[in-house]
Amino acid sequence: MPIVTFLPGYRKARVTQGATVLEAAQKAGLVMNVVCGGQGKCGKCIVRVESGETIFDREKFGVLFETAELDAGACLACQTRVFSDARIEVPARTLVQEQKILVDARPLDVPVSPSVRKYALTLAPPTLDDPSADLARLLEGVEHSGGPAATKIYAPLEMLRKIPVVLRHGRWRCTATVALVPGGYRLINVEEGETRARLYGAAVDLGTTTVVAYLWDLAGGRVLSTASNYNRQISCGEDILSRVNYAKKNGTGHLQELAAVSINTALTAAADAAGIDLEDIYEVTVAGNTVMTHLLLGIDPAYMIAEPYVPVVRRTFTTTAQRLGLAVAPTAGVFTFPAVSNFIGGDIVADILTSGMADQDEVSLLIDIGTNFEAVLGGRDWMLACAGAAGPALEGGEVLFGMRANPGAIERVRIDEATLEPAFETINRVPPVGICGSGLIDLLAGLIRACVIDRTGQIDTGIDHPRIRMGRHFPEYVVAWEEESGAGKDIVITGHDIRNLIMSKAAVLAACITLMDAAGIGHDDLANVFFSGAFGNYIEKENAVTIGLIPEVPLERVKNLGNGAITGANQALVSRERRKALDRIARTVTYIELNADPGFMDRYTQSCFLPHTDLALFPTVQRMLEECRLRKRWGQWQA
Repeated sequence: MPIVTFLPGYRKARVTQGATVLEAAQKAGLVMNVVCGGQGKCGKCIVRVESGETIFDREKFGVLFETAELDAGACLACQTRVFSDARIEVPARTLVQEQKILVDARPLDVPVSPSVRKYALTLAPPTLDDPSADLARLLEGVEHSGGPAATKIYAPLEMLRKIPVVLRHGRWRCTATVALVPGGYRLINVEEGETRARLYGAAVDLGTTTVVAYLWDLAGGRVLSTASNYNRQISCGEDILSRVNYAKKNGTGHLQELAAVSINTALTAAADAAGIDLEDIYEVTVAGNTVMTHLLLGIDPAYMIAEPYVPVVRRTFTTTAQRLGLAVAPTAGVFTFPAVSNFIGGDIVADILTSGMADQDEVSLLIDIGTNFEAVLGGRDWMLACAGAAGPALEGGEVLFGMRANPGAIERVRIDEATLEPAFETINRVPPVGICGSGLIDLLAGLIRACVIDRTGQIDTGIDHPRIRMGRHFPEYVVAWEEESGAGKDIVITGHDIRNLIMSKAAVLAACITLMDAAGIGHDDLANVFFSGAFGNYIEKENAVTIGLIPEVPLERVKNLGNGAITGANQALVSRERRKALDRIARTVTYIELNADPGFMDRYTQSCFLPHTDLALFPTVQRMLEECRLRKRWGQWQA
């Protein structure tokens, strides 16, 4: 079996003949950028073969490289197969790096009333005249201290083993921790002395790519710290489908462990920052999509990707931390959000909770965009939802210089309509190495406003300007020259990139129009358009409308929720009432399967223009395009 050595770190992996370099890297513990899921489309897993017998189809994938790069051994890790011992150089940009993760949550306007509480007790010791059992004595003490009735509190075996020692060693002064659980209450801990101040909880957004954790002081009702990191399941596949396929092949055990490790990493960082003990965390709420929730619980998600696309569980679910391997109090409750369908999961239910749309009479539209997107339309009495593949382009995949929101990513771009010169900002203010999703939206909107591209996305190579040129394979616009970039070459956006972006945005807009048509409403009926998640938080509202990513509404109606999933998880952690609303929200939503909708493909085709084939739906953009045509007719550029 060949041994693959990865440079510069000299990590090694033994693989079968014909295995891909990506598979070898995963075995070696390297986490590579594979935005397209290893299909060879995104061009992000670039490596260089230093030695060894490998096969890579240069003709098929050469469009992603310069000729000199191919001659130097550059190739895609996901498409290169190894047939002998090999040495592979891995550039730093090929590995998953520190990302700009959206941690910010909305301030909570709900009263703090958590599902877990502590009761400080001073109990009378048993006597011959009062020989009641230790458990009964303890639970009656909880009831007399304002807690639930003793008969409604369940005490598990672990607590029965602990109670007699704690009571006697603490001289009958103790603190009981009781949690509200489905069907009643549960005694989850007994400690010596007075420990009511040490009552903490954690809210977690378990995303496909990232994990965000908020650590709360539940006794004081305040946030102590936050932390975030990558979901380590990335090593088994970037997207949901690849992880489901990994589970089908290898079982759910490793993926479940990686989910727990990812959450524990965030919780440990948050606990260290707050200076608290992890074992004083007695409640964890987790909002994640349906597949992520199943994998955390160790449930096989395979049936969700095959017709009729049925998950194992849709309702809220509670279990203990020790059963999932979470590094908090072993008996702490772990609460997972309910799902609507296979692709409308707990994260979207959390978004809905955050937006407040389920409590409003007016109609709102909520959109959460990543590699996949989800859209929800409705209000208090009804909601319609759908999901689909936005394509990786909006996250930087399938775009030559597209990238995640890592340091050096261009995140803001403005093109001067007179000179066609760009002005941009990068993450961490370092030289640019690529363009992330928000920058790509800015760029697309700026290019059409400046008349550099037409409504189909074609670059006008007839414009006499140094930034507009014919590249090796496609026309392109130069965003940053080689001397100002950190990539060692000009950073460009090509006609092919623009077409991929248009197809991605078209899927989102077509989905929104499908929901609106199903409900019989128009753009003017939308009281709010909510963006949730990192992508929506950082894009410019006006640019989203300009390119037709969302329906045109007055910009004041377009609102960013920030990280709606973590805000919803926070609400469920600190408020019993808000938690009760979750199952009702999930039951209110009707899921529409886009693949089964006969009109979706027509709407998608109509949306594959900037902003749409029917400009009457985008009157503001229509006026802008007319002004653009007039400027172009008279010629206004100064190269």
